Amino acid sequence: MINIDRRTATALLVAGAMFMQILDATVITTALPAIAADFHTPPPHLSLGVSAYLIAMTVFVPLSGWATERYGARTIFSGSIVVFALASALCALCQDLTQFTLARILQGIGGAMMVPVGRLVVLRDTPKSEMVHAIAILTWPALVAPLIGPVMGGWIATHWSWHWIFLLNLPLSAIAIMAALRLIPHTERSEHSFDVKGFILSGLGVGLTMTGIEFSSRDDIALWFSIALLIAGLLMIWQTVLHLKQTPKPLFNLAPIAIRTFRVSIVGGSLFRIAISSVPFLLPLMFQVGFGFSAVTSGALLLWLFAGNLAMKTVTTPIMNRFGFKKVLVINGLMVVIGFVAMAYIAADTPKWLIATLLFVSGMNRSMHFTAMNTIGFADIPAKQMPDANTLQAVILQMNLGAGIAIGALSLAVASMLNGGVSAHATAADFALSMWFIAGIALLAIIDCARLPANAGASVLKQRRH
Repeated sequence: MINIDRRTATALLVAGAMFMQILDATVITTALPAIAADFHTPPPHLSLGVSAYLIAMTVFVPLSGWATERYGARTIFSGSIVVFALASALCALCQDLTQFTLARILQGIGGAMMVPVGRLVVLRDTPKSEMVHAIAILTWPALVAPLIGPVMGGWIATHWSWHWIFLLNLPLSAIAIMAALRLIPHTERSEHSFDVKGFILSGLGVGLTMTGIEFSSRDDIALWFSIALLIAGLLMIWQTVLHLKQTPKPLFNLAPIAIRTFRVSIVGGSLFRIAISSVPFLLPLMFQVGFGFSAVTSGALLLWLFAGNLAMKTVTTPIMNRFGFKKVLVINGLMVVIGFVAMAYIAADTPKWLIATLLFVSGMNRSMHFTAMNTIGFADIPAKQMPDANTLQAVILQMNLGAGIAIGALSLAVASMLNGGVSAHATAADFALSMWFIAGIALLAIIDCARLPANAGASVLKQRRH
């Protein structure tokens, strides 16, 4: 029998909850035609259900830090799983698009509270010496779920019914609740006042920004309207920053941004996560639309990216301990860029084994970079600032995931325009050019990492003594 200590078990619990949350953002994408048929609605209109879930999660993440301090991590984490499960059941019972959108918003609220609170529990309970191991466990859902979600959703919708996409969350949630009650201890509560203005400003800011980014990639919405929403959202975020700096008891504190290693995980990390998050959107389209591959072939090739993610997990910690964060982020970052450039040269007649090899190596690089970037972000955060840092990174991470898909769609639209076509009828050449654009974004992310000191984040590493 395998013996797992409580810290590792808690990290696995939170990773499982995170996997369930991220999976539900992508698993319905391939099931949208089946859902639309039952709702007697055009399939493109169902994108509202995807967007509503992502935006609700982003808007309510800032609430998680205050709620944890006020009511305790165990109560909020368990309660959020209950909300997520209830909303999942409601999604399966929906009869039209309006009901479905409202249920997805409720599901997004549950997910927004579930993951940041669980991650905070892990970060608070983990000593610096074990931080790399804990972050490695918490990183895999963000890498795996976007890849297998569309494949799983399509299979369930084809062979079972789309309703099971949501009903399967019920037994998983029940297991998670029982594990949470056993593993997550009661924590001290504080009578921290609630920053209503900060919550409203931040909610409007991230909500409008996410909506603007989402709309900018759609052909059925005027570009000027998308840009107006994006500008309004950015202005509201700026007002949020000013408010949080001035109010004595803000919704969350911005002090962690002053810490260099955390700031790198936000700035350079955002560029990297946006680039990586575009892959689950661009690659399946490139394989099926650009090359004419079947959905089965496309899904089988994407699994090699997933396999690379898993294969790298066993060696990420030794590599970071041996070479340090700066070398890993710069050198591995360059390998990520090279991977995007290599994808630009894939063609329909490229041997499948060569494509699979490229995706496997790219998956390894993704895994390494995600783990290193997420770990260094918390390496130098004092215990008292951990809730604020966790909330900040959770908000940014959620925005990055949503922006990645939109940026991927936007890069394809721009590439198609430059090649004299339209994204609705994208060619292999359009996908190749869009990969170059994404490679450029990933390259910009390395600049921030290259400016780190050689010993950045050394407090959480077990480096060899020379």
